[in-house]
This record gives sequence, structure tokens and C-alpha cells, in this order.
Amino acid sequence: MELKHVPLEPIHEQLGAKMVPFAGFLMPVRYSSDIEEHQTVRNGVGVFDVSHMGEFILKGEKALDLIQKVSANDASLLYDGKVQYSYLPNDQGGVVDDLLIYQISPIEYLLVVNASNIEKDWNWIQSQNDFGDGLEMINISDDTCLFAVQGPLAAQALQPLTNVLLDSMSYYTFEKADFAGFPNVIISATGYTGAGGFEIYVANEQAEAVWKAIFEAGAPFGIKPIGLGARDTLRLEMGYCLYGNDVDDTVSPLEAGLGWVTKFTKPFVNSENLQNQKKEGLKRKLVGFELIDRGIPRSHYELCDADGNRIGEVTSGTQSPTLGKGIGMGYVPTEYSKPGSELFVKVRDRLLKAQVVKLPFVKN
Repeated sequence: MELKHVPLEPIHEQLGAKMVPFAGFLMPVRYSSDIEEHQTVRNGVGVFDVSHMGEFILKGEKALDLIQKVSANDASLLYDGKVQYSYLPNDQGGVVDDLLIYQISPIEYLLVVNASNIEKDWNWIQSQNDFGDGLEMINISDDTCLFAVQGPLAAQALQPLTNVLLDSMSYYTFEKADFAGFPNVIISATGYTGAGGFEIYVANEQAEAVWKAIFEAGAPFGIKPIGLGARDTLRLEMGYCLYGNDVDDTVSPLEAGLGWVTKFTKPFVNSENLQNQKKEGLKRKLVGFELIDRGIPRSHYELCDADGNRIGEVTSGTQSPTLGKGIGMGYVPTEYSKPGSELFVKVRDRLLKAQVVKLPFVKN
């Protein structure tokens, strides 16, 4: 498959980024070191170019009806300027994708989806659209750049670029406003790091000017470009799922811990089966665990009981830069899912002791 390119690829190369294939795009994985970039975001401010993400506009009188049908969360609770985390259930018991839903107005919504699933999500949502003329779908993914400015100093760094009072924005809200001299930029108090910050949506033709403005405004705060390597360790420290690792088309969203965004107050795709699964009880759960022995858990390593019997596998794992120990997530039978439960991670022929912990690994 031919790789796609984000508009600012030449800038990332000038900055010395190591570029790697990711989700069908050539993306910057790191500029200096993963640990240094991780700490920059945890303690200061950094910028991710995540322009590979997908964006769809749904507008019309039936836009909310379609969203309610394809999304497990209850989008009727949204209001203008509010963002909601949700997922698209498939009709087989798994997850098409997880996503963010933005209410621009009662008849216009922005859906932000994972880069690897843009075409799949678009086709799935279209296949569920039986609302006729009351709905228009527009795929703006190829025309939109997205910068995630993350870290405790993000609001101070970005404040010179907008009249929006960034410090007073509530988590999971957004505003359309002037930003870096451009009108109608979406400034969203969201992110995938747990370190606080904002996501900035701009048109491709504005991207280079906005990127440069962000770095000029952030220079007094030590702002740095950050790659996907640190993005992964940051999200894992928060226990955030990564589509394709921790959730996918075959995994029950209830087993994945997405019950909190599964609202049975309205019908949606496969809601009846999921409701039955909840009533019957789950046989396995996605858990977080910390290694007690020294070592690094990696995806697909076996999770075992004390006798070495396989009981699951690691879906995401790393050495936590903040905690200085191995952390991971994986699916285990429910009897092993309580915090404090003992697990073992099989690394080559060794069984490394671990224990289940309550997520997130790193508390805000």
C-alpha cells in the first residue's frame, strides 16, 4: 500500500525527525529521544503533528439520528461546543473504531476517527445511513491538519495566539475562534496524553503558518516537537486504549472497559446483544498491570498464572518513563482482574511477576 504524507512532512525532516510508516502514513516517531520527549510533555509542553487522523462532517436535520444509531454513547447529551468520547460498535460484538464527536450546532457535528480506519469508518457510517435527504456527510480528512499541543504549560504557551481564555476552558469542550491570525479554527481542550492541553484543527493551507506561530509563542516555555513514540508511552501511562492493540473488530467493548460510554438508554447498532452480555456477566476484562520483576512487557507476550499456564496476552506494554518500571495492559479472565491480582508475563523462557493495578498508572 502506498504511504500517505502529512502536509508538514518536510518540516519534520528538517527538524531531524525519524520518519516511519504508521497507520498508512509516513509519520515522525521521534525527534530526539522517546524519554526526553515524554518528559517534555509530562512536565512542560510539546507538539504532536497528528494530521493523519480522520475528520468527517455530518450535517442536516438527521445528523444526530445517525450518530445515535452508530455510536454507543448518548450524543443527545451534547451541546454546542461540547466533545464526547465514544465508539462505533459493529454488528458482530466488536468495535469498528473509537472516536470523538464534536457538536458544532444541533444540525452539524464533527467526527474525529483513527487514521488507520478512515475508509473503514466512512464506509460503515454510510452503510448505516438510511435517513435520506436529511443528512449530508463530508470527509474533510485530506484537507485538515491537527496539532496536539500537550502538557501543563500548553495554555500559557498558546494564549498569545487567541482571545479565547484557554485556562478557563473545561475538559472536552471546544471553541471556533481566531487562532494565529486565522478565523474559525477549532481549539479543543482534548488530548491523548493525560497531561492536559489542546488540539488545534486547521486547513492544510494554514498548517505551516500555524505550526510556526505555535513554536514562536511557545519558545519561552521550552516547547518541542514530539513524536509518536512518546505519544504511545504517554497514553499507556493513562491506560488509554489504542485501536488495533487494545480494541478491535473482534473485542467486546464491555470487556475493553468501555461500559462507561455504552448508554443503553437508546438503541444503537448491536445494543441488544451488548446488553445481554452485560446481564450474563463478562468472562474476561482488559486490565492494567505493573511488573514487580525487572523487564519490559511487549505486545503479544503471554500472560500466565503462577504455574505458567497461559491466561491471556499483553495488548500494550512499555517501560514507563514516569514510574521507571514495566507497565502494560491485557485481557485476563475476570477472576484475575481485581487490583492486586498476581500475573506473570512470559519473556522468552522467564516468568516475570506482575500485579494488576487500577488505571491510570500515572495519577494526574
